[in-house]
Amino acid sequence: MGGRNGIMSDRLKMEIARELGVYDTVKSKGWGDVSSRDCGNIVRKAIEKAERSAGSG
Repeated sequence: MGGRNGIMSDRLKMEIARELGVYDTVKSKGWGDVSSRDCGNIVRKAIEKAERSAGSG
């Protein structure tokens, strides 16, 4: 998920990776070993979080 640096903070990516259970893979092997499906799930979660925060403001 490194093609567009700055779009999603590393902190947010790591937070969601923890929620989805892929944090250990990221820490030990890097983002390259995270499946496309899991990366898609991370993006989906980030969008959901952004929509919730935009709706609550």
